[in-house]
Amino acid sequence: MKHHTTKPYAAVLALATALVAGSAFAAGGDLGELQKQSTNWTAISMFGAFVLATLWITKWAAGRTKSAADFYTAGGGITGFQNGLAIAGDYMSAASFLGISAAVMMNGYDGLIYSIGFLVGWPIITFLMAEKLRNLGKFTFADVAGYRFQPGPIRAFAASGTLVVVAFYLIAQMVGAGQLIKLLFGLEYMYAVIIVGLLMMVYVLFGGMTATTWVQIIKASLLLSGASFMAFMVMKAYGFSFERLFQASVDIKGSNSIMGPGNFIKDPISAISFGMALMFGTAGLPHVLMRFFTVPNAKEARKSVFWATTWIGYFYILTFIIGFGAIVLVSTNPQFLDGSGGLIGGGNMAAVHLANAVGGNVFLGFISAVAFATILAVVAGLTLSGASAVSHDLYSTVFKKGKADSAAELKVSRITTLVLGVIAVVLGIVFEKQNIAFMVSLAFAVAASANFPVLFLSILWKDMTTRGAVIGGFLGLTSSVVLTLLSPSVWESVFGNPVGSAPFPYASPALFSMTLAFVGIWFFSITDKSRNAQAERAAFAAQLVRSETGLGASSASSH
Repeated sequence: MKHHTTKPYAAVLALATALVAGSAFAAGGDLGELQKQSTNWTAISMFGAFVLATLWITKWAAGRTKSAADFYTAGGGITGFQNGLAIAGDYMSAASFLGISAAVMMNGYDGLIYSIGFLVGWPIITFLMAEKLRNLGKFTFADVAGYRFQPGPIRAFAASGTLVVVAFYLIAQMVGAGQLIKLLFGLEYMYAVIIVGLLMMVYVLFGGMTATTWVQIIKASLLLSGASFMAFMVMKAYGFSFERLFQASVDIKGSNSIMGPGNFIKDPISAISFGMALMFGTAGLPHVLMRFFTVPNAKEARKSVFWATTWIGYFYILTFIIGFGAIVLVSTNPQFLDGSGGLIGGGNMAAVHLANAVGGNVFLGFISAVAFATILAVVAGLTLSGASAVSHDLYSTVFKKGKADSAAELKVSRITTLVLGVIAVVLGIVFEKQNIAFMVSLAFAVAASANFPVLFLSILWKDMTTRGAVIGGFLGLTSSVVLTLLSPSVWESVFGNPVGSAPFPYASPALFSMTLAFVGIWFFSITDKSRNAQAERAAFAAQLVRSETGLGASSASSH
C-alpha cells in the first residue's frame, strides 16, 4: 500500500494504515512499505506536550505506588466515574476509531457491525460479571476463575490465555506506534519502536496502575473531544440534518451500496462468528477485566461499567457520523484522492483526511497526537495485565504457593514488565513488514474462546471443576489460534498461499473455538468424579454468597 502524496500533511497520512493494525478486524497493508514523510511540526508539538504531561503524571503516581496492590490496582482507590473513563480509554483505540469510520465510508451501514459488536459486549459485563468480578477478585481475572479450583492448574491456564492475548495485542500496537513516530519525526523505524517501548516501560515500571489509569483518562477525554468536533463539523455542514447527510451520501455512492446489507460479510456463518468474537471477546480481555479491581467496592464496579458503556456508545455513534462525513467531504474531494481515484494512503485514511477537511493542519496534528496517546495507553494497560499474570498468577500463587510477600511480587512484576517491553520491541521490529491486523482479531477470538467461557462458567455453574476448566480452556485457546492461522486472512494474505486454498474458510474462528471450549468444560466437568471435584462443587455455595454480597471481599482485597 504505497502512499503517492506530496501534501504538507503527509506525515500523518499513513497513520491509519499503521494504526489499523490495532483494530480488531480491519484490513491493513504491508506496513514495511511506508516511507518517511515530511515532518508535521504541529503534530510533534502536541505529541511532545502529551508525553511531558504523562511523564509528570508517572512521577506523581510513583510516589503513591508502595505495594503490589498499588501497582496492580491503584490501591483500589479509583472512583467509578474515573474508572469508567479509563476503561473507555483502554477500549476505544484510535485504530477502531479509524477502522470503523473507514468501514462505514466503504460499506455504509454494514460497517456498523464493528460498533454494534464491540458495544454489545458491555451489557454482558454489566449485568453478569462486573459486580461478581469485584467481589471475588483481588488483582487478576484468574483470582475469580480460581476462587474454588486448584490454584496451580487454573492459574497456569489463565496466565497462558492472558499472555497470548497480550502478545498479539502488543505486536500490533508497537508496529502502529513505531510507524506513527517514524512518520512524524522522520526516524528510522527501529529507533521509533525502541522509543515507544522505553516510554511504555517508564509508565508501567514507575507509575503502575495509577499512572496507567490517568494516561487512559486523559487519552479518552482527548479522543472523545476530537471525535465530537469532527462529528459536529460534519453535521453543521448539512444543517444538523441526518436526512440531508444520508441523501448526499446516497447521491455519491448509490443507495444499494451503502444503505443495504451484504457488502461487508458475505455469509451468515462468518457474520455470526465475527460478531461472537467482538461481543464475547470484550468480556474476556484481561486488561479490561483487570480494571474492575481498581475500584473500592462492587457498587463502584457497576458504576464503572455504566460510565464506560456511556462513553463507548457515544463514541461509536460519532464514528458512524464521521464515516458518512468522509463519504461526502472526502471521497469526492480531489485534494484527498490519488491518481487512480482512491484515497491517498488507502481506504483507512478516511478519518485522517476528514480531520484535515474540517479543521485544517492544526486539527490534523491534534488527531495524530491523540492517536499516539491511544496506543501508549493501550500498551501500558496490556503490559500491566501481562506482568500481573506472571508475577501474581504464576510466581506468587503457583511457584510460591501463595507465600510470596508483596515486595517480592512487585519486584517480579517489574522484571516481567522489562522483559515484556523488550519482547514487544523485538517483535515490533521483526513484524515491521507484515500485515499484523489479524493479530488483534486473534486476540479477540482467543479472549472469547479461552478466557470468557472459563470465567463465565466458573461464576455461574456449580458443577464446573478444575479439570473441566483447564482442559476446556486450553481447547478454546489452541483451536482459536490454529483456526485463525488456517483462515484466509492468514493462510492466503500472510503466508501467500493461493486465493481459495485456506483450509478454514471463515473470517473468524470464534463460533467454532468458543463452542468447543464450552463443550469441553461441560464434558470434562461432568465426567470428573474425583474427590477434589466434589469439594469444588460444594464450594460453589460459598462463592455464590461472596459474589452476590461481597461478604469477605474487603479482607481479600484490603490493600
